Amino acid sequence: MNNYDVIVVGAGPSGLLAAGRAAERGCKVLLLEKMRQAGRKLLITGKGRCNITNNAPIGEFITHVFPNGRFLRNAFSNFFSQDIIELLQRYGVESMLERGGRYFPASNSSADVLQGLLSWVKELKVEIRCGYRVEKLIADDNMIQGLRANGELFYARNIILATGGKSYPATGSNGEGYELARGVGHSINRVMPALVPLETEGSIAQKLQGLNLKNVRAVVWSNGKKMGEDFGEMIFTHFGLSGPIILTLSRIVVEELHKKNQVEVTIDLKPALDDQKLDNRLIRDLNEHGKKKLGNIFQFWLPASMVPVFIELLEIDPEKECHQVSAKERKQILHLLKNFRFKISHHRSFKEAIITAGGVATDEISPKNMESKLVKGLFFAGEMIDLDAETGGYNLQIAYSTGWLAGNSCLKN
Repeated sequence: MNNYDVIVVGAGPSGLLAAGRAAERGCKVLLLEKMRQAGRKLLITGKGRCNITNNAPIGEFITHVFPNGRFLRNAFSNFFSQDIIELLQRYGVESMLERGGRYFPASNSSADVLQGLLSWVKELKVEIRCGYRVEKLIADDNMIQGLRANGELFYARNIILATGGKSYPATGSNGEGYELARGVGHSINRVMPALVPLETEGSIAQKLQGLNLKNVRAVVWSNGKKMGEDFGEMIFTHFGLSGPIILTLSRIVVEELHKKNQVEVTIDLKPALDDQKLDNRLIRDLNEHGKKKLGNIFQFWLPASMVPVFIELLEIDPEKECHQVSAKERKQILHLLKNFRFKISHHRSFKEAIITAGGVATDEISPKNMESKLVKGLFFAGEMIDLDAETGGYNLQIAYSTGWLAGNSCLKN
């Protein structure tokens, strides 16, 4: 008969941590995965390199988590970044620290991270069944009893839902876990793509496709009101804007677009210079190259591929000699360098979102053990909880920590 102490649904990072920890505590564990192999989404994280975690201390770490990072303080206190680094190291996966406090496998291969976690759970005799889609949770008198998968019944007093969100649905995370939770009475806060590229109006971004900008500042505006900003790296695409700072700000953009507000993103191409210092530099350059054509000195201020786009937007004759540029025209140049503006028409879909915002409401989950406050013996872990974070290894650590805590909290029958 299909009787277990713990059944974990979803063999991503949170599910693997949950299954492994429950097995370490002596539980008979079944790990169900509807895809043909475990950890498919983990394989594509960090563009195949896998940003394992981040070395920020807990107090700082939770400031990168939305909408309520404090919910994770206990989970992080029980299992945090150094713990996952040490666990992987035991199974031959060495880590290296890069800028921004980001840890990657020394091999630069996410497959090694997945193999390390699989080696751990297999050593602990976790039973893994792939190709099993969970259709329904079975609860009686607000206590979990088991579940049905592929038409077959499985029984356990502890079930951990670690099915992921809706991002990258081709890897298996298509939102089915939310329906399982809803089926036993849980509330699901509105689910939206997060860490997602943005689509812009017009053809300017398309003309700059492939251009990567470093050390720039992006600001989000909604109905003319400043909503957020970030500094760092971005890239132009055939549809609009992407890259680390754009992905970080996308959470705000998606929310404001949902409210039907007019959303814009401005790029400050010279954030190290205030308006006065930048104006002084423009005056100096124009004076030093007075006889040169204006179009030829834009290369001092911009990447080459941006020059024709700027000239088009400014509507200033590029054949004009620098000493002929008026104060008004100089101010136009300055304004565009500090406020390169894009109207946002939409965001990309869940197919391109790195993570999901929204999910199972945290006020229905105990932060002490990740157990449902509504159904005894039901636990939640990972992306399906209403928690999401910025890029930099934060989201994977949420998965590990909540999974480990859920597995640690299960009772052996």
